[in-house]
Amino acid sequence: MHLPRLGARVAAALGVAAVVTVGACSPAAMMRESAQAGGGETTAVTIQIDGSAVPYYAPLYAAVEQGYFADEGLDVEFSYANGADIVQNVAAGNVDFGFPNADSVITARANGVRTSVVHTTYQRGIGAVLFDNAGGISSPADLAGRSVAVTDLGSPNYAQLQAMLAHEGLTLDDVELRTIGTGAIVQALQNGEVDAIVFSRLRYFALRTAGVDVGQILSDEYLPSFGNVLITGPETAALRPRVAGGFARALDAGIQHTIDNVDETVDMAIEKYAPTFEGQNAEIADVLREVFVAELWQSDETREHGFGHGDLDRWQAAIDSQAEFGLIEEPFDAADLVRNADDIDK
Repeated sequence: MHLPRLGARVAAALGVAAVVTVGACSPAAMMRESAQAGGGETTAVTIQIDGSAVPYYAPLYAAVEQGYFADEGLDVEFSYANGADIVQNVAAGNVDFGFPNADSVITARANGVRTSVVHTTYQRGIGAVLFDNAGGISSPADLAGRSVAVTDLGSPNYAQLQAMLAHEGLTLDDVELRTIGTGAIVQALQNGEVDAIVFSRLRYFALRTAGVDVGQILSDEYLPSFGNVLITGPETAALRPRVAGGFARALDAGIQHTIDNVDETVDMAIEKYAPTFEGQNAEIADVLREVFVAELWQSDETREHGFGHGDLDRWQAAIDSQAEFGLIEEPFDAADLVRNADDIDK
C-alpha cells in the first residue's frame, strides 16, 4: 500500500500490526550520512513503533516537527509493527531503533534476541484489570469465581493477572479464565461476555467515552513493569553513541514540549500522523495529562536523572517476575539490557 509522506518521511502501516519491511539494505546503509545545506552531516535512521500511528506517540512526532531530531543531525523515518517483531527487526539490523512494550524486550532477550534499552520512556506499565462497576469488583480478591479474559497465555497481561491473584492468596484456578484476541477483548467486556479483562489501561478511557461505567485496577501496583521503551541494537549503542544519544536527547525534548503544550501537540499529532483520531482531540489531551504527563513519562527517577532513566532495580523485578510466572525460563541481569544516559557517550 502506498502511503503519503507525513512529517519527516513517515511510512505508516496504519492499523496493521504486521511487520513493515524496511528494504534489504544493511544497517550501515540505512544509517547513511549526507551533507546538510548548512554543511553539517545528517544521519538517516529508522524507528519501528508498536502498533499503529496514535496521538499517544506525540513526543516522537513533536521531535520531528519541532526540529529536535534535526538538531541532533538525525533524519528519522517511522514505521509500525507489533512489539515482538520490532525487537526481532532491531536485533537483526533491519531498523535502527524500536519503540515496543518493555515486556516483549525482556521476553526476547531471555530467548537470545539481543537489544539494548537506551531510554525507559514509560516509567510504569500500562496493564490493568478493566471491569463494569455494576459487577461489584473493587479489588483482585473480587475476581474469584468471575470470568476474566486475557489475550493469550503468553502475554504479559497473563502474568499480571497471576500476580494480582497471588497477592490475594488466589490462583488461576479461582477464576474462569478465557482467552480473547486483541481485536475482540474490549468488545467482550462491553457486551457483558466476561466480567473483567486484563488489557491496556488506555482502553479505560475509550470505554468511559463510550458510556460504560468502567472501573480499573492497575497491574503495576502488583507487578512492576514498563510500557514503551526505546531500543536499539547493542552495536548501535556501543559504536554509534552520537546516534543513540542524539535520538534519546531529541525524544527528551519532544516529551518536554508535549508536557508544556499538550493541546497544541495533540492537534499536530492527529492532523499530521494519526488522522483517524480526528474529533477526539480533547479526549486524547485529557488522557495525556491524566496518564502520560502525570505517571508514565515522569517519576521520582526522571525528576532526579532526567526523562527516560531506567531504574535497574525495577527492571530487575520485571525480569524476575517473568521468570516467576513462566514467561521466560531464567532471569538475567537487568544491567545487561538497560543503558542510561550516563552509560552512553553522547
